[in-house]
Amino acid sequence: MTDSRNNGPIDRLAATLAFDAPVTSVRMVSPKRAQALRKLDISTVRDLVSNYPRRYVDMSHVQTIAQARIGENCTIKAQVHEVKVKRPKPRLALAEVTIVDATGTLIITAFRQPWLGDQLKSGMAVAVSGKVEFNYGFKRMTNPYIEALEGTGEDFHGMIIPVHPSTGAIKQGMMRRLVLNALDEVAGVIDPLPLALRTKYRLMSRNSALSCIHFPHAMAEQAEARRRLAYEEVLLLELMLMRDGQARSDGRTPTAHVIDGPHAKALDSAVPFQLTDEQLQARSDILSRLAADKAANHMLLGDVGTGKTIVAAFALAAAADTGSQAAFMAPTEILTRQHAASLGPLLDKANISWDILTGSTTADERDGIIERVATGATCVLFGTHALLEDDVVFANCTLCVIDEQQRFGVEQRAALLAKGECPDALFLTATPIPRTLALALFGNLSLSYIKQRPRNAAPRKTVVHTLADKGRAYDAAQEALARGEQVYVVCPLVGEKREEPESKKGGNGDEEDVYEFASISIEDERDMTGANATAAEAEASFLQSKVFVDHEVGLVHGKLPAAEKQEVMDRFRAGEIGVLVATTVIEVGVDVPNATVMIVEDADRFGLSQLHQLRGRVGRGDLPGEMHLISGTKSDVALTRLAAMEQTDDGFELASYDLSLRREGDILGNRQHGASLLKLVNVVRDGGLIEAAHADAEAILLEDPTLESEQYRALAREARVVYRASEEIVGG
Repeated sequence: MTDSRNNGPIDRLAATLAFDAPVTSVRMVSPKRAQALRKLDISTVRDLVSNYPRRYVDMSHVQTIAQARIGENCTIKAQVHEVKVKRPKPRLALAEVTIVDATGTLIITAFRQPWLGDQLKSGMAVAVSGKVEFNYGFKRMTNPYIEALEGTGEDFHGMIIPVHPSTGAIKQGMMRRLVLNALDEVAGVIDPLPLALRTKYRLMSRNSALSCIHFPHAMAEQAEARRRLAYEEVLLLELMLMRDGQARSDGRTPTAHVIDGPHAKALDSAVPFQLTDEQLQARSDILSRLAADKAANHMLLGDVGTGKTIVAAFALAAAADTGSQAAFMAPTEILTRQHAASLGPLLDKANISWDILTGSTTADERDGIIERVATGATCVLFGTHALLEDDVVFANCTLCVIDEQQRFGVEQRAALLAKGECPDALFLTATPIPRTLALALFGNLSLSYIKQRPRNAAPRKTVVHTLADKGRAYDAAQEALARGEQVYVVCPLVGEKREEPESKKGGNGDEEDVYEFASISIEDERDMTGANATAAEAEASFLQSKVFVDHEVGLVHGKLPAAEKQEVMDRFRAGEIGVLVATTVIEVGVDVPNATVMIVEDADRFGLSQLHQLRGRVGRGDLPGEMHLISGTKSDVALTRLAAMEQTDDGFELASYDLSLRREGDILGNRQHGASLLKLVNVVRDGGLIEAAHADAEAILLEDPTLESEQYRALAREARVVYRASEEIVGG
């Protein structure tokens, strides 16, 4: 029943089932190799064929040493003449490889790759690809890609060599063989993309795309393969997110909120300033979602200091006008009390009752709050994770507002939404996420943006320093203190010494470029939860005794008891403490208008978005703010990246810049559900592709909400397998 000429249905089914078989089913994958592959998170055939090349070496235009032009990249085939391993510094090993052909000599310098002394022998044929330089009388390459041609059984002349992620136990040549064998196992796999979509965008079949992305005959072929597979990645993610969002309201009755009632009008009159155009647009977006007769899932993305909270207040007023309740959850007690302090007086003027519930609320106060919430006497309840306790029961919660939603887990957000029958959800975040990345991460949410700070906001400037001139940063702090202002000092102190980046342990690249971004370890405040408290105390003590002798230095870190942290913050807010040393962002997430200078030690360890978040803590009042970034490295790459902070105060522009340098996975890690599976997508380069996949997913679910029709059945199965989703979340 199988037609070998066109891969009949039995072969196609077998190939599709083989996709998710254990990796040991692939020829040449022994138990020992399977163990090595697990270090790359490869345990199935799917994982192996998804181990896409991280780059390619184009061997289609091989040149002789004489033909190679100085300053240009090229590929050369030659013989190894000599290999020397040198150690110019105690912790720096380099291999110097001399290669020759009939036309001349070329010398290769390979930093931190001493193993080349064992791998390359005199007389061995090699291919090298890199940039040609000239000094000391010879043509040279620094850290080029080197491929030993002997004993591989492969003819690389006129080929494009894929460079796959690999491990020490599985070299590049073996990884290529394993991937090729895996492709044989899944040859003829059923394509999950409907023919209509493949035709619409002129996409390769999945079978062809997998073959071409691993072993292209031309770089244009590889680009088309990547386009096809990247589109598939995003489409599957969008379908999963959207179906997941739909599932929240399945079988439940949502609330159509009243959005122009007396409470909303009173709140509008109570606001002491004119909303910006962006704030007005965001308010309109949110209220229209709340007024609809289906559950709202909306995210308000606002840059630091753009006024997201006041916009959210109008959603709270809508709940009051509907005769229902709202829960407003923030990740820390300090932020929760800040929201209550800023919005509480406005809610009072709008005749909207409210309470605040945190972990430090006394037992008697808590009992009273829980009773008022249960009876409906309290309309708005501000709180931390304390809102998630089982005994916090609302009479009729129709709105949940979650501030800094990325700091809560999926289960925590779901637990708050379970406090009502089918409440509308409004998520707030000050993390600047470009639209294309937001679509990829939050495809089930509608989005509003506030990018501009109010026109009367105080100006801020940022200055980057190396360790050699860090004294200038502390001089600026002393000047601010002399004017009666206050200072933040943020120091990561995550460990006793900085780890050497992986790129220094045998990667390719120039010695100055080995920094890359491997040492960036702080993307948000959770990365500092393990901060070294003893070192923080020592830093604060040093600053008190040696630098800020005439001013009190306070300290907050994650290991302090909540009451002690609150006391320090209250004293800082009151002006009793002049300098606040902090190891985490959680404790400095307060509004202290008199704090005008921030110094960040080891700033190169922070992501740009996190630095921008920190910058938002100064210049919050009428006084201008200053941020001083002290880099712990002289790397040109690190200093250039930090210099972007000097050039723009736009968080979204910074996020786009960071994404152009690094992948979104590097920046967001695996914290966002599904983000780690976007292996091929670059949100800066692939904006159009993401927009198209998002629109296509919406159209598909509008046509077939459960994905049960014949044309979408394979797509539904693929979504289930890829995301390990249940049948209820992704239909099919």
